[in-house]
Amino acid sequence: MKKTLALLMGLAVVTASFTACGSSDSSSDSEKKSSVAATEVADATTEAASDSETEATTEADSEEEEEEENYETGDASLDNPRNQDEIGDNELLVLSFGTSYNDSRRLTIGAIEESLEKAFPEYSVRRGFTANIVIDHVKSRDGEVIDDVKEALDRAVANGVKNLVVQPTHLMNGLEYNDVAAEIASYSDAFEKVAIGEPLLTSDDDFKRVENAIVDWTKDYDDGKTAICFMGHGTEADSNAVYGKMQDLFTADGYTNYFIGTVEAEPSVEDVLAKVKEGGYEKVVLEPLMVVAGDHANNDMAGDEEDSWKSIFLEEGYDVECLIRGLGENEEIRKLYVEHAQKAIDSIN
Repeated sequence: MKKTLALLMGLAVVTASFTACGSSDSSSDSEKKSSVAATEVADATTEAASDSETEATTEADSEEEEEEENYETGDASLDNPRNQDEIGDNELLVLSFGTSYNDSRRLTIGAIEESLEKAFPEYSVRRGFTANIVIDHVKSRDGEVIDDVKEALDRAVANGVKNLVVQPTHLMNGLEYNDVAAEIASYSDAFEKVAIGEPLLTSDDDFKRVENAIVDWTKDYDDGKTAICFMGHGTEADSNAVYGKMQDLFTADGYTNYFIGTVEAEPSVEDVLAKVKEGGYEKVVLEPLMVVAGDHANNDMAGDEEDSWKSIFLEEGYDVECLIRGLGENEEIRKLYVEHAQKAIDSIN
């Protein structure tokens, strides 16, 4: 049977086939043997000491990590890791970066997965995370096992899945999205059909609908005196342009008190602060422009460290309110992911 790979990357839909030396001096031999024995004992002693030191260091690091994580992220047992077998012929694999914040994981990624499950009952919805550091942390701390991308794909293969649809929860078509597409392509011979859905912000219509969703979400704060600031992650890749495009859309549509910045790229928090000052606002509302409300939202945005967004705006004399919620909690955003998954499914039917 001909195998079809339908890759929905950006605005394009692509379909393709994948198919010894010794001494005669006994006295010298004896001396050499004694020397070798002494060296082996010394090496063994050094190795044991090194192992002991490494173990002690690892334990100390672990204890330090536990001491540093003195915050509550929620009950992990309420989350469904979606790593069950007995998948059937059709699988809808939802791939996310992931988060170790249990409540946010359930309310965002989990909610997106549930929406997809309701929309496509003929597909078994499963989960995969791209961040192994998150997977390892959740497993070590909470005992919850979440598949990484390879494990999720291997599970699909072992279960005899024929039609695999992958819906990433990525915000943009960037480096990580492309890495995911490449890894899935390497498994294409294991399935009859494979399709990959588009990330959240792909078409102009996507941008407009996300704008409408988050403006409606924050309308109670839009009183003319409040600057509503969204914090994105940011990337050095060209895909970072999505933040500027969204900002331009806000401005063009008259939402001149809406601002977007990033943690790791441009615009920076300093850029956002400058625009807030220009507008003469009295209050600032901070919210993540991210699918989950994890470490960046809780610490880089709403943390008490002096370089957090909250601290920076407080230092400038603003009344600051932080909304710690991920985009995955928004029903309209979840609907958009469902539509992207539908487009992927349609491409292989």
